[in-house]
Amino acid sequence: MKKMALILLIVAFAASSAIAVDGGNPKKGKYLFKKNCKTCHTEGAEGGAITPLSKTMAQWDRFFSEKKHPEGAWDDYNDKDLLDINQFLFDHAVDSDQPETCG
Repeated sequence: MKKMALILLIVAFAASSAIAVDGGNPKKGKYLFKKNCKTCHTEGAEGGAITPLSKTMAQWDRFFSEKKHPEGAWDDYNDKDLLDINQFLFDHAVDSDQPETCG
């Protein structure tokens, strides 16, 4: 019984994580991230070095859903652009099956 409950819990968690950013275009997200975000998020820049590997999939989802970026930083992006960037970061997070640095 405990094994079944554990399996159901794992499946539910995996399904909720996958649904969180469904619909974004990771290729466009990578382009937008490299074009716009890397200017502030490289080694020595004001935002510090940030890559998809900086967070787990759940942490990236939380970051975007709670809009944790400083006030005004995302004003030039529409919701679709933010979804695309989130999808790219989520798909290549440290705990994903395709971790990537965005080099």
